[in-house]
Amino acid sequence: MANFFQKIGDLDRRVIFLLIALAVIIPITTDLIIPNIVGAEPSRDMFDYVDALPEGSNVIVSFDYDPSTMPELQPMAEAVVRHLFEKNHKVIGTALWPQGAALGQHAMSTLADSLGKEQYVDWVNLGYKTGGAVMIVRMGTSIKAVFPADRDNVPWEDIPMLEGINSLKDIQLVISLSAGDPGIIAWVMMAGDRYGIPIGGGCTAVSAPQLYTYLQTDQMVGLLGGLKGAADYETLVGIEEGPAVKGMSPQSIAHLVIMMFIIIGNISYFSRRKGGAR
Repeated sequence: MANFFQKIGDLDRRVIFLLIALAVIIPITTDLIIPNIVGAEPSRDMFDYVDALPEGSNVIVSFDYDPSTMPELQPMAEAVVRHLFEKNHKVIGTALWPQGAALGQHAMSTLADSLGKEQYVDWVNLGYKTGGAVMIVRMGTSIKAVFPADRDNVPWEDIPMLEGINSLKDIQLVISLSAGDPGIIAWVMMAGDRYGIPIGGGCTAVSAPQLYTYLQTDQMVGLLGGLKGAADYETLVGIEEGPAVKGMSPQSIAHLVIMMFIIIGNISYFSRRKGGAR
């Protein structure tokens, strides 16, 4: 057995590359879906908070990302917007990133058509404004002053769903889907800490660890981290075979293959040491 593991340790790396490629290609081409189990995670916390909001709540969804991070953030944007629409909340789209407004428009308009929601009655896209944290501070005093018209230049006064909304104090929740700065941290510091608005968020997997602190201090109500967070929300909302759930299958299998080779590599290493091999 020791000789076997020593030989495995000398395996041509091209074989490993091939197995990793197959671990990704086979689930994609066969539509293999591994059941996604959602535990007591920050993604469930955000789902529960949204689910408990009174019907008709005003919710800002800020699309603070661009096409480079769409594989992780667009699925969670669509899942979050679907949940808000199904709970009959008023969705106000904004963006701290220039291209985020267009990505948000696609998510909201597509889901609105399928769920029977009407623009300017159930949802609106105010679009992108530069300024980051400074812009958020101004929204704390007057959202209309920052967005006198929506993304399509429809005046604030002509949008029925904005009647009665003046500042961030009239907003029950802000959800920032963020790929970096400005994004979640700006909303937490300015809208959350300064005006007391509950903040939820979604981010890329690489950004999630730095945001866990805000969960521990109760500065955020929940967080969707990377593709796993998006898959969790799809599962909780009831989206069967959503893009995030499908994307998790090749990722999970590839991780298992990598873990297998790490274990084999360590066994091979210690077998060599025990046998006196250099």
